[in-house]
Amino acid sequence: MRSRDSAGIIGKLDYKRPGVKALYAVLFAVLVLISLVCLLPPLWLLSSSVKDIKEFFAIPPTLIPHTFEFGKLADTWKELDFTRLYLNTLLLTAGTVVFSILFNGLLGYFLAVLKPSGSRIVFVLVLWTMLLPNTLGMVPIFKNIIDFPVLGINLTNSFLPMWMMAGSNAFYVLIFKGFFEGIPPALIDAAKIDGCTRLAIFFRIVVPLSVPVIMAITIFTVNAAWADFFWPYMVLKDNNMWTVIVAIFNMKTTASLDVQFIALAYAIIPPAILFLFFQKYIMQGFTFSGIRG
Repeated sequence: MRSRDSAGIIGKLDYKRPGVKALYAVLFAVLVLISLVCLLPPLWLLSSSVKDIKEFFAIPPTLIPHTFEFGKLADTWKELDFTRLYLNTLLLTAGTVVFSILFNGLLGYFLAVLKPSGSRIVFVLVLWTMLLPNTLGMVPIFKNIIDFPVLGINLTNSFLPMWMMAGSNAFYVLIFKGFFEGIPPALIDAAKIDGCTRLAIFFRIVVPLSVPVIMAITIFTVNAAWADFFWPYMVLKDNNMWTVIVAIFNMKTTASLDVQFIALAYAIIPPAILFLFFQKYIMQGFTFSGIRG
């Protein structure tokens, strides 16, 4: 196993060379600069949300506020009923995560572990769906939402359409497939000898060994669901069902600019906190290494 000192592109011995040390310093400075550029807009947004109205419109703008009006935060929360918006968005996100992990994971298990006859054709079809532009399916999908095939029901004002779309993500299927292929076949064979069914093998053997990739998919799914605008805007017509992003879009003509900034700050804080605490699982999930014997 590689030690912590030798992990990474530049090893401990390489770092002692003057040329490598200078290159490392330059790369580090460039990455810090890029990070500052990326962090500046959200930091300015968060700082502007607590300024009074006079400083908010001051030219030039101030990054560090000189005035603080925390009362606006509570007023905006109550006025826009962010408790309800958060609950709606959390419900949408939770269902999206469940569908995304369950159905994409099962298809990845089907392609990586079961491999029945014809699975290669299914895999090619999954890859082909990634080549199609998203706009190509908007009209057919929406027609199916307002008149669901066979059942003939209207799924508008429901989170179910977004949940089902999350359960058919080709990119997540490829991630699951790559990770599941790293699981030793001996574990699967031992479970078969013990009498486990195929579903039991998935839930009792494969899923417990796949925590890193599941966490990575969860983070990506939460960020995508929380920031999703198009389909919630098209499907959720009842304002009692609106998510945070849809509500912010619909308030752009009625709320003042400083209130919109506060609402945007409320929108970006939850996914930022999630990413901050669980970012390590992203790289772990993308190693596709599985469990080695």
